[in-house]
Amino acid sequence: MRLRLPAPGGRLRDYLPRTEPVFRPSGGAPPTSRSVFAAAHVVADPFADTSPEGPCAVDWEATLAFRHHLWSHGLGVAEAMDTAQRGTGLDWPTAAELIRRTAAEARAVGGPLLCGAGTDQLPPAGATLAGVRAAYEEQLAVVEDAGARAVLMASRALAAAARGPDDYLEVYDGLLRQARSPVVLHWLGPMFDPALTGYWGSTDPDTATDTLVALIAGRPRKVAGVKVSLLDAAREAGLRRRLPAGVRCYTGDDLHYPELIEGDGHRFSDALLGVFDPLAPVAAAAVRALDAGDAAGFHALLDPTVELARHLFQEPVRHYKTGVVLLAWLAGHQDHFTMVGGLQSARSLPHLARAYELADRLGLFPDPARAARRMARLLAVHGVPWAYPVEDR
Repeated sequence: MRLRLPAPGGRLRDYLPRTEPVFRPSGGAPPTSRSVFAAAHVVADPFADTSPEGPCAVDWEATLAFRHHLWSHGLGVAEAMDTAQRGTGLDWPTAAELIRRTAAEARAVGGPLLCGAGTDQLPPAGATLAGVRAAYEEQLAVVEDAGARAVLMASRALAAAARGPDDYLEVYDGLLRQARSPVVLHWLGPMFDPALTGYWGSTDPDTATDTLVALIAGRPRKVAGVKVSLLDAAREAGLRRRLPAGVRCYTGDDLHYPELIEGDGHRFSDALLGVFDPLAPVAAAAVRALDAGDAAGFHALLDPTVELARHLFQEPVRHYKTGVVLLAWLAGHQDHFTMVGGLQSARSLPHLARAYELADRLGLFPDPARAARRMARLLAVHGVPWAYPVEDR
């Protein structure tokens, strides 16, 4: 039984019978034809006496349990990344603790893990290039000391301090020289964070791409891959054709991921995606279909999810995390719809209602009745009429 959501200006109606979920989640071995990571959200502690300015308070048990959920489906975990609200609620001291705790859990179960290293411990303005590099070095050491592989995240401080491509090359080349193991570089577009406009030293995407390719060409053995989050499928395909052999292209394109993961017959993208947080069971099954050479099965599973992804990643794109956490609550992975920094308020009620509707249509909720009750509770809090008892059992 599911909710039927009202038309604009209408009223909620009672439960209506619906068909069984179109997808039944099941665990499985990691995919073999692609390297697939889900960028994971954090679960806030709803009882902490804090504010949007901090300090950050995390429900560690629920947060780590969600990582085990991702590993159980064969996906890797990308920890302390944008989806975990780096720079939008998750402060560096808490992120460092998150990295250490998740790395310990990954070792215990053999779960694939990448962890974000950035510069978000710096003040909002006034950083020098030397200060940026020192901040990166501090975070890189935390990741490597935990036994994880690093993703060198795009830095707001570097975007503000750099005066051109050479400054980026100087900072990143120094980090690559000292990294103990190959890292993943991250190009996060301004649609995710306007403070990153002009990254790699130019607002011209072609010039920025040339700078990134030159950096990798200088030390290809120190770069395991590049995560590309530009929401531009053609540009990503063009970049991956220029990467040296052995350097992976991890798509961060949450709008065009099926075509990029399948590839063009010559090159394909691996995946490091925030949208795979709510889509983990479907995503894992779809990529295993590719493992078996079943491209049609891959698309049959993954293509229907794109409508939900495009909804979650509507402008302003950076607030996609709110929908991700809503779906985690509705699916039963946490007991509340609360986010660090108070960002549960970042999306409108109609947006959240539509996210529920699309996820329900895909059969993403293990217990659809529980999801309906929880969505009814959220609607009732906002004054939407509802006749069915909303207690959650």
